[in-house]
Amino acid sequence: MKFITQPLYNWYRATLRNSKYRWLIILGSLLYLVSPVDAITDLLPVLGWIDDGIVATLLVTEVSQILVEQLKTRKENSAKANAVITA
Repeated sequence: MKFITQPLYNWYRATLRNSKYRWLIILGSLLYLVSPVDAITDLLPVLGWIDDGIVATLLVTEVSQILVEQLKTRKENSAKANAVITA
């Protein structure tokens, strides 16, 4: 099963990290979560919720990692700017 899901995860992650397509992937993921059209319909009690849970987990995980990286970069740039000003 890993050979099916790993390429999809790698594509999702790489595309989300590309700033050109980031908002398209985020909006697409959110639309998928609220849309009645799913890979596995929500009418199947457990299976229908699992695919939504996987998409939501991927979205939250990747977006939070991107935000943490941006925050780290801003702090580093701010520290460098303060060091230059005080020097």
